[in-house]
Amino acid sequence: MRGGQGAARAPVIQFTNCRILRGGALLREDLWVRGGRILDPEKLFFEERRVADEQRDCGGCILAPGFIDVQINGGFGVDFSQASEDVGSGVALVARRILSHGVTSFCPTLVTSPLEVYHKVLPQIPVKSGGPHGAGVLGVHLEGPFISREKRGAHPEAHLRSFEADAFQDVLATYGGLDNVRIVTLAPELGHSQEVIRALTALGICVSLGHSVADLGTAEEAVQSGATFITHLFNAMLPFHHRDPGIVGLLTSDRLPAGRHIFYGMIADGIHTNPAALRIAHRAHPKGLVLVTDAVPALGLGNGRHTLGQQEVEVDGLTAYVAGTNTLSGSIAPMDTCVRHFLQATGMWPGSRLQEVASAGEGGANQQGAGTQSDWPWSHSTQGLQCGVRSGGCVPASSTAAGAGEAQGDPGLRG
Repeated sequence: MRGGQGAARAPVIQFTNCRILRGGALLREDLWVRGGRILDPEKLFFEERRVADEQRDCGGCILAPGFIDVQINGGFGVDFSQASEDVGSGVALVARRILSHGVTSFCPTLVTSPLEVYHKVLPQIPVKSGGPHGAGVLGVHLEGPFISREKRGAHPEAHLRSFEADAFQDVLATYGGLDNVRIVTLAPELGHSQEVIRALTALGICVSLGHSVADLGTAEEAVQSGATFITHLFNAMLPFHHRDPGIVGLLTSDRLPAGRHIFYGMIADGIHTNPAALRIAHRAHPKGLVLVTDAVPALGLGNGRHTLGQQEVEVDGLTAYVAGTNTLSGSIAPMDTCVRHFLQATGMWPGSRLQEVASAGEGGANQQGAGTQSDWPWSHSTQGLQCGVRSGGCVPASSTAAGAGEAQGDPGLRG
């Protein structure tokens, strides 16, 4: 197997005094890792006759897979929706800083923008593996411009678009290419949208439904055409109604294709989604829930005026608004804060089939079993993130990570 010999020569790290996820429960076990892959210790001992090269005492913390954030607009002053000559350096900065919040892979997200922004920015954000230098880039998430004017939220109306008659060619002309794209958010009620959904999914791109006034029937048709995700559930869509629950109804729909799973993003920052709504969604469809930050460039910067693409954003405390309005404009909460808020709201950890959502395979995303890729397991307690690790390399947590939203007790995990 390619790379097998190199992996075999890599040092074996034994994480001790830790709790790990097995079968939906937290168990006290050691974890053995070599070259980023979880090992079966019995095979290591009896077949390879090896022991650990190094032991790491986790101090009783939970050792869990790294987070994947499939919707993040920027952070720490970096705006993914603004064109520059060196977009890559900004992406690298965010990738490095979010490691301390437990995020090991992410999808840089562009909000609705002028065509020239897409054409200049997209070629500069290639898919990239993660490492001690920063989180991996799974591909770009394009949120717009093919969305509803009524539910555009913080997206600038002047740059919204509808599909032309030759819809998929219109998509290509708008974005200037899809080579680095992993997710596209669109409104399924737009004319020719089903054609676009089929074309995008044929290329392996995840289609997400959002910023939409679609009824349930239209949303179900979109899933039948290949859509698999919902962008920030409850936000920027029609509210739930008992006669037509709209996109929200996909969580319990009986008209989805056999074997098709629907996933949904939720912003658990304490601002965008009420704790009761978090509980309702999770209890209705726990395996589909994916926490996202929807973080804006103001993440980590504090109060004041910042940007989000073509618009100014005003940050006041825990809330970001389009400047001069009361329209929410993304979040300023990092992922570990969102996880702790979700834990407080629901009493359980969110299931994490995130790699399937991002079309990156399921290895190591949920259960930590021998032979699975350990996508930077990271140690944390319920009180806060301690450090991130990759093949034994430790990434210290940020000084702010441990204080916010402390969770009480030690609830079990649910896959």
